[in-house]
Amino acid sequence: MNRQEFEKRNARAWTDLDLKLNVLESGNKKVADAEKIPSLYRKVTRDLSLAQYRMFGEKLCDRLNHLAIRSHRVLSAQRGAFGESVIRFTLTTFPQAIRRERKLFLISSLLFWVPFFLMWFSARYEITWVQALLGSEQLANIEGMYGEEETIEHLRQQFGSNFEMFAHYINNNVGIDFRLFAGGIFFGLGTIFFLVYNGLAIGGVVGYVEYAGDPQKLWSFVAGHSSFELLGMIVVGMAGLKLGIGMLSPGQSGWGASLTKAGKEGLPLLIGGSCMTALAAVVEGFWSAQPMPSEIKYAVGITFWVLHVLYFTFVGRGRSEA
Repeated sequence: MNRQEFEKRNARAWTDLDLKLNVLESGNKKVADAEKIPSLYRKVTRDLSLAQYRMFGEKLCDRLNHLAIRSHRVLSAQRGAFGESVIRFTLTTFPQAIRRERKLFLISSLLFWVPFFLMWFSARYEITWVQALLGSEQLANIEGMYGEEETIEHLRQQFGSNFEMFAHYINNNVGIDFRLFAGGIFFGLGTIFFLVYNGLAIGGVVGYVEYAGDPQKLWSFVAGHSSFELLGMIVVGMAGLKLGIGMLSPGQSGWGASLTKAGKEGLPLLIGGSCMTALAAVVEGFWSAQPMPSEIKYAVGITFWVLHVLYFTFVGRGRSEA
């Protein structure tokens, strides 16, 4: 293809992009088919590379380069402030991603909650299963935290301050999130393992406290942050399962393209779930161990659970949800 054929084939797209940019640069935000600008921008950058490679002349290359620079400036300006992006993600992108992947939410929830309840209730009939899973050192820590003669204030004796408690919990939660998401690269098996394991471990803790400790201390401590931590873990698990599905069904595009696509689709789940577990660490570090009536902590915890259900169900509906 010579220069004349190249210009004839692509002139319409270049002109269309130029007209749209003229409207936006004049201050008018209403542009017909504005959603086409990013794809036109990608096209003009490809055309510029091809024109330079085939040496179609300085005049044509300068024109395409100018279009590319203008497109970049306009698109950068249209992204808005960081705060706007955060609000858009919180009120639209994240809850819509949860509903769009509701089947994965159900699967991830079952992988966590079924082992959780099985291990919890098994402690009432055969405590040796819990003891074998948790090990003697962890059992001793549980008794130290939730034993009948202990007080939850020992956490501050161990960590020294609210902030140090927060730092400990955020480190723990980030580690869990990383394992849940990265485990998806192994065809989803790693994510499945860590969801099941965490369900068993947390259920085992609950069962052992009921067996050998003071359940009220446990429930009053975890009430405030449980919805953030457990639901956040499930949501990050959804992102890991999304990667696993991409590995299991690459299609004709191959594993690389399939994994990239799955990663992009799972990114809102990873970001949102990680933010939830980070908020759990904030509540856990600065609220959960505070000395106050259990009824207040239970009320706060129930409120957070209800708000999460309402958020996942209703927020972001009617905003181009597809």
